[in-house]
Amino acid sequence: MPLPVRIILALLSLAIGAGMAAVAVFLGLYLYYAPGLPAVDSLRDVRLQTPLQVFTHDQRLIGEFAEQRREPTPISEMPTQLLQAFVAAEDERFFRHRGVDPVGLLRAGINLFSTGERTQGGSTITMQLARNFFLTRERTYERKIREIFLALQIERELSKDQILELYLNKIYLGQRAYGVSAAARVYFGRNLDELELDQMAILAALPKAPSTTNPVTSPERAQNRRNYVLRRMLELGLISPEEHASAVARPVLSRLHVSPTEVDAHWVAEAARQIMVNLWGEEAYVRGLRVFTTIDAAAQEAANAALRDGLLEYDQRHGYRGPELSLDETVLGDPETRRGALTAIGVSGRMLFPALVLEADESGIVVDTAGVGERRLENDDLAWARPAGTRVSDWLKPGDVVRIQPTAEGGWRLSQVPAVTGAMIAQAPEDGAILALAGGFDFFENRFDRALQAERQPGSAFKPLIYSLALQNGMTPASTLVDAPLVFSDPALGAEWRPENYSRSFRGATTMREALANSRNLASIRLLNSIGVNQTHDNLGRFGLNLAQHPRNLSMALGTGTLTPVELNNAYVVFANGGRLTTPWLIGRIEEVDGTLLYQAPTARTCPEPCTSPAGQNLQLATARGPLQYADPVPTLEPGVAWQMSQMLGGVIRSGTGRRAMELGRADLGGKTGTTNSYRDAWFAGFNAELAATAWIGFDDNRELGSREAGGRAALPIWMGFMQRVLAGRPEAPVPRPEDLVEVALLPDTGERTTADDPRGRSEWLLPEQIPERSALVPADPEDGAAGGRSDAQPEFIF
Repeated sequence: MPLPVRIILALLSLAIGAGMAAVAVFLGLYLYYAPGLPAVDSLRDVRLQTPLQVFTHDQRLIGEFAEQRREPTPISEMPTQLLQAFVAAEDERFFRHRGVDPVGLLRAGINLFSTGERTQGGSTITMQLARNFFLTRERTYERKIREIFLALQIERELSKDQILELYLNKIYLGQRAYGVSAAARVYFGRNLDELELDQMAILAALPKAPSTTNPVTSPERAQNRRNYVLRRMLELGLISPEEHASAVARPVLSRLHVSPTEVDAHWVAEAARQIMVNLWGEEAYVRGLRVFTTIDAAAQEAANAALRDGLLEYDQRHGYRGPELSLDETVLGDPETRRGALTAIGVSGRMLFPALVLEADESGIVVDTAGVGERRLENDDLAWARPAGTRVSDWLKPGDVVRIQPTAEGGWRLSQVPAVTGAMIAQAPEDGAILALAGGFDFFENRFDRALQAERQPGSAFKPLIYSLALQNGMTPASTLVDAPLVFSDPALGAEWRPENYSRSFRGATTMREALANSRNLASIRLLNSIGVNQTHDNLGRFGLNLAQHPRNLSMALGTGTLTPVELNNAYVVFANGGRLTTPWLIGRIEEVDGTLLYQAPTARTCPEPCTSPAGQNLQLATARGPLQYADPVPTLEPGVAWQMSQMLGGVIRSGTGRRAMELGRADLGGKTGTTNSYRDAWFAGFNAELAATAWIGFDDNRELGSREAGGRAALPIWMGFMQRVLAGRPEAPVPRPEDLVEVALLPDTGERTTADDPRGRSEWLLPEQIPERSALVPADPEDGAAGGRSDAQPEFIF
């Protein structure tokens, strides 16, 4: 046999032997690693991590929580050019290989041999998918071998479209964005079908190095990598030269876009998040939960606006505190730098914009704001803040950072972030559902939820609870009380207590209705004494209150215990709905992203009749502060007593401490002011048959609000602002009068029953057991009745 032939045969035998050896090695490696490989079948049922989303009752987004930003999208909804861009950039032979690309592996091997570095991995899209789902990102030979075997298995189990869909929904693309839909939203604020070709190429450029080719943090590198992707698409005939030229010419314009919430209800979203985490732990962030709350979008926006307006009104009554800070002079001359600094400070309460003073003269100031530009504020726009006898330049100078807010007329005025805070809470009397909740001025400045968490003294806003228990005990709105001095001696206090009326005057004999309307402290204390402190304290539990938070003594009549705004509001719901205690609740429905129902509140609001076997009744919906879950209402007061209270509290608005609310022009409202010692808290709680709402204002550190900052001045305007917005255009909804009430004529001075034709008589609607046979005078010293108006009357001692 000629030598050349022998050489060829030898080489051929060597090649065959090497091939067989390679196959043997491959089979050996497969047999070694196969038992430890994960089941590829799990990819068929994979549930991609999707965020926890919280919505209003009318399905408007109020919050989204996730460790990763992700929006799973079917491949059928992805633009063809987007798919082509990723294939061109990552794996041009994707549709031709079986999971492993020998050409790519050979190229990676040559690179390793020539450079000694593993800078090219030769990974196909299928291999990347295997790594992303099942393996780590460590660069070892063992991981690469496992990756290859997994890719081969995946290709046997799934179609190319299934593989590409999983890959494009799973791949990390920077800025916590996983998948192309989330990345399109984060970088461009667009849906996939709204992307331009150059933007698709930017997304396809990210998998190799999402941190260093990020269009937000590294626009130049992003542009270079984008142009590479576009060139590959051109070379593969996927785009035309004209498309390529147009896309390459476009600048890289990108900024971070967060998921836009449709309604400002961050405290609600946070409460819902806590409930979900309490139920499912960290899994709540990744399983695609959709939480539908009881919040009404319009009512929520009304609560936000009313609370912020009221806090600003109070804050500006107490003067300007000066600029927030001053920036270095070097910032003034560079518009881009100064606007960047202002952007970092941020807008407060969605209405107070940070502004840098550029000029200050006798007639006003010129300021620059991020996103708004330069504006001039005249003296009238500064008037509330200007100290008497000063020029603007005496208290503002270039470099000062101030706050400005838009006016209704389209202009701007000087403002400041309120130091005071407050809360607004509203419920539906029918079932206790929370319709609106605002826990402060700005959630992102202080996340403490004052509506659900702030334990504050309610002051006189607590009196209606005492009065209602007195009515339940047989007294009537016309029963006579004595408003005269007294001394309260209690060993537990260690000293005598001499309560006073807010006006520091006395009226002598007065009816329960008048005492409540005018918030007479001394009459209220005597009322509590007459019906019994211990019995009354025990019965407060019927309003859902924590008895440990309320003193078992006569000071209880003045609201010296503590409760939260939602607790007080829920107690007032009893007056609005005919005497039934509801439970404040927030979650109407919980479902998974595929629509699987996990929980449904068993009430007509969320589960229309016939509501049979609603899901998730074994779940406990609670935050750290306690449950916020629907429960069937419980009878608390006689319906007739609840109606009487609604009428008496209507008197507070018609002629008492809440008469400013008459400006709303409605006759269906009732409510009560509340003010605590030294003006530390101001309240107004009120309702009609369809809506119960409470406003509170105070300082977190419990300092004084200031002289004369009572409930009627500080809190009532907030409540009015809310009710005006929500009830606009809605018919009046007075609390309906129960049929078992009887109209009776009573003498106003004594409370005795008289005939219907007696001109001295006043009509009262009473329960049969309330109809008096004779005077309903509360026991007191005979001299007390003559003490009306005297500030030197001798006090009655109550022990």
